[in-house]
Amino acid sequence: MSISRRKFLETSALTAAGALAMSASSYARVIGANDRVNLGFMGTNSRGWGLIDSFMMDGNINITHLCDVDSRVIEKTSAKIKGLGHDNLTTNSDIRKTLDSSDLDAIVIAAPDHWHATAGVMALQADKHVYVEKPLSQNPHEGEIFIEAQKKYGKVVQMGNQQRSAEETIELVDLIRGGIIGKAYRAETWYGNGRGTIGNGKVADVPDWLNWEMWQGPAARTEYRDNLVHYNWHWFWHWGTGELCNNACHELDIARWALDVEFPTKVSVTGSRDHFEGDDWEMYDTIDARYDYEGGKSISWAGYSCNRIRRFNRERGTIIMGSKGYAIVDREGYEIYDSNGKMFNKAIVKGGQVSSSGDLMGGGVLTDNHAINFLNVVRGTAENQHSTIEIGHTSTMMCHIGNIAYRIGEDIECDPNTGKVKGAKANALWGRDFESGWDIKA
Repeated sequence: MSISRRKFLETSALTAAGALAMSASSYARVIGANDRVNLGFMGTNSRGWGLIDSFMMDGNINITHLCDVDSRVIEKTSAKIKGLGHDNLTTNSDIRKTLDSSDLDAIVIAAPDHWHATAGVMALQADKHVYVEKPLSQNPHEGEIFIEAQKKYGKVVQMGNQQRSAEETIELVDLIRGGIIGKAYRAETWYGNGRGTIGNGKVADVPDWLNWEMWQGPAARTEYRDNLVHYNWHWFWHWGTGELCNNACHELDIARWALDVEFPTKVSVTGSRDHFEGDDWEMYDTIDARYDYEGGKSISWAGYSCNRIRRFNRERGTIIMGSKGYAIVDREGYEIYDSNGKMFNKAIVKGGQVSSSGDLMGGGVLTDNHAINFLNVVRGTAENQHSTIEIGHTSTMMCHIGNIAYRIGEDIECDPNTGKVKGAKANALWGRDFESGWDIKA
């Protein structure tokens, strides 16, 4: 079902909007409107379009609002959306105007990381449900505010850790909990990519297509530089959260789930910038992070942003070790081995494509499933939510604390009940300064 519908959408997106208006509008009205969800999207380029594509798999939504600070992207995306039958479309570059709309049920946030918690809390205050890309927050303090706001307003919040909606990963976690590899005690995770240099940017005039004021939003104001937008902001601490939050968040989430652990007791990190030295990249591109938990369990992540190292012939993945064997899992499925290294169980993801490490749009069947799970929770028809805000926050916190350990150059002791860090240096990086007038409160 989803494969044929995706082919329809891909074909439609390449066709002139007017030519498809009649047939696409008819297609959009096939299902009754009783449980139709009116959706808005904040950030519609790259990953944003991937999310639009996946949410359309549901077949019973109205896309009513698009918000993007790039006028070129708004023009391109709105033409595609209207061509697919969503004619009643409002577009702007100011998320506050979008959230003021009374006909909006939920917002999907694919803006830069420094916007995630701010836009999410604003949406909750405006009585909207929230689907937010990982990481849940730009720093731990904002995640705490986001959690508090969700409890206060009671709306659905789901983070984009889409492997939580992979049937095969759900099945594997159930098997591990059932003892198939004995006592699970350690997980090792990894990620490899071949990122290039971001060069050395210079202060420049803001392009006429960019609303720089709204791009910055809650972040303290800086001058525009010509190598930040649309992607390289990831590698600056002022806006981004590094490869830990950008990608480790996925595998660490699966490892934590498989081992049935929450917050660590200790976090240790070794990281460095080893490629393209001298460019503007402020963070590590090579990093090893270790998380120790009560009961002797541990999780590690090896990240290679600029060196596409593969393990078990995979660009990214998770191995869970047990007293009677081990399991390897990624977005493609899983394999289970006994203690002698003999594979005795295997499952491959059904239903179509999954995204690779270098895919910035990141669409595919797992995102489709995750989006549909969110919509069904909003409708009240889902048996369970695959990723509650608490799940997203706890896994994001692992990444934030890893970043803090890297930045202060010290191991960090943590409270296993709350995730709070110990020590003045670590706590100094727990939050950030908001631009005046943009601070969020639950």
